[in-house]
Amino acid sequence: MFGKKSPPITEAWRGFTFTRRALVVGGAQAAVGVALAARMAYISVIDNERYVLESESNRVNLTLVPPRRGWIVDRNGKALANNRVSLRVDIIPDRLHNKENVLGQLRTLLRLDKDAMERIERDLKAASGFQPVAVAEDMTEQEYSSILVHLPELPGVAPQRGFARNYPTGAAVGHLIGYVGAPTAEEYEKAKDPLYITPGYKTGKDGLEKYFQQMLRGKPGAKRVEVTARGKVVRELSTQPDVQGKTVHLTIDADLQDYVARRMGPESGAAVVIDTHTGDILAFVSMPSFDPNSFSDGISNSEYSWLRADDHQPLINKATRGLYPPGSTLKPMAAIAAIEHGIDPGERHTCIGGYRLGSRFFRCLGTHGSLDMPHAIMKSCNSYFYWVAHRLGYDAIAPTAKMMGLGEEFQLAGSNQRFGTIPDSAWKMKKYNQPWSASDSLNAVIGQGYVSVNPLQLAVMASRIASGRRLYPRLVNRQFANEALPFSAEALATAREGMDLVVNGPGGTAGRSRLPLDGIAMAGKTGTAQVRGLNTGNGKGGTWRFRDHGLFIGFAPVDNPRYAISVIIEHGMGGSRAAAPVAKDVFTFIYDREKGMEALETFEAGWGGTIKERMDRNYAAWKAGIAAPDPGLAQ
Repeated sequence: MFGKKSPPITEAWRGFTFTRRALVVGGAQAAVGVALAARMAYISVIDNERYVLESESNRVNLTLVPPRRGWIVDRNGKALANNRVSLRVDIIPDRLHNKENVLGQLRTLLRLDKDAMERIERDLKAASGFQPVAVAEDMTEQEYSSILVHLPELPGVAPQRGFARNYPTGAAVGHLIGYVGAPTAEEYEKAKDPLYITPGYKTGKDGLEKYFQQMLRGKPGAKRVEVTARGKVVRELSTQPDVQGKTVHLTIDADLQDYVARRMGPESGAAVVIDTHTGDILAFVSMPSFDPNSFSDGISNSEYSWLRADDHQPLINKATRGLYPPGSTLKPMAAIAAIEHGIDPGERHTCIGGYRLGSRFFRCLGTHGSLDMPHAIMKSCNSYFYWVAHRLGYDAIAPTAKMMGLGEEFQLAGSNQRFGTIPDSAWKMKKYNQPWSASDSLNAVIGQGYVSVNPLQLAVMASRIASGRRLYPRLVNRQFANEALPFSAEALATAREGMDLVVNGPGGTAGRSRLPLDGIAMAGKTGTAQVRGLNTGNGKGGTWRFRDHGLFIGFAPVDNPRYAISVIIEHGMGGSRAAAPVAKDVFTFIYDREKGMEALETFEAGWGGTIKERMDRNYAAWKAGIAAPDPGLAQ
């Protein structure tokens, strides 16, 4: 009832079952072994080269060596921008682990202050991938060694010996040369160049450094080093040297550039010196300036905020970006236009203290009596030039102003220019839909009203009056056709005579700025540009930003002009008071360096030191929340 019984399990049956299982397992093992052997054979024979390369790449690290930038030198080969040996530490964001711990150790080892840590944090947020973030440059050997000792504990930290950009004269060339900095993530995405994410590599960010980037950058080198699995360097295998960038030769005279910057002192303004034989720019200064070394090393938030907060605007290149009413510096040009349109320079006009136009009385700077054209320039008589402008209309004068370089755009390497305005009736109708008036002509002829120019244009005007040729300014040896100006010899001679009298005649407005040199005289024209408009108050005192600007244009020597200059001192309260003395000292330095330096040392003693010393002192005061100790920057 319970069914058939199962046959008994014998020893023979057990042996058969074990043998079958052993065969299955053994077969499986054999199959796996054959597969492994086949794979090993494939790897060792067919795919051998690829795995050897991968193994080698893990053992050997190939890195780019940033090229040394080409130098920027002056006309005599003196360095305005060069390179110095630098010990530096960077962070590679993609390799950075345990960020807080690494940054904490770096802060302790390198004694980084709050500003430096804020900058590093900011740069890390803005960086991407392998784009390096600078931690410190120009480290001491002791600091560098401390990083090397702790390197296994600092993942993502990349120390290296390399080169850093150096600007020997600092702020004196800030607006001229510009500065370099690490490429941004956007620049790397655009260029797709691995050099852009190489620690220590810098690109031109502003000025000539940016304009000549392709010439200056050079070609990178390469270095092969053997490393451990954790990335520690065992030994250097081979190195391919970098190729330094090309040298850029400028027309600038480095000594003169430095002198002009120092002579400007704490003033806000610009000065440009031009060789009237060639158009070469010998000095190109905007003050106050910034130290390009600070930018190239990685400027802190605090220092950048200080520069931005300064009402003297050190971040703006006033030589080409600053626009000012030219004031009476236009009068020699107006004299040329008047002669070209038939006015006899010997014809006299009587100044009664101003000029009546309808019901309005346009005031003069004084009551000058009967004047001819050269003496009207000498006395800077507004009344005489009101009379000229009313007779001719400004449409007859504006083309001469443009021919002299005012309102003109120049092909100048690395410059970012604002061109200003030389108005006429067509311009006013287009801009304001209003007809030009006689009063507009009177305001424009004395460099007020709608007229605005930059300091470079004023220097060009001075050089063209001095040379009689249409000189074009240049910073590099680019050739221009400097043809003769289409003006009569009489017109040019009258303007030059009037400018000679301004400085060297009895009662000239710049008589106190005669050169203290035997046989060399300077000619020039002072100008005072009202900031708040005509007849709107006294611009000779009160709050700094409401004072009149002081301007001066000039050339020397009078009898055979070689150099031309323009100087603008913002809110300097008058050209004869503020700008002409700067030109006097600059020309003195050109012809007699010893006398020029004596004058400079006197001024610097009164100002409290060099540009860098004053900048450091004022920055420290700003950080401390107190007024700047430098009187020139405290206003």
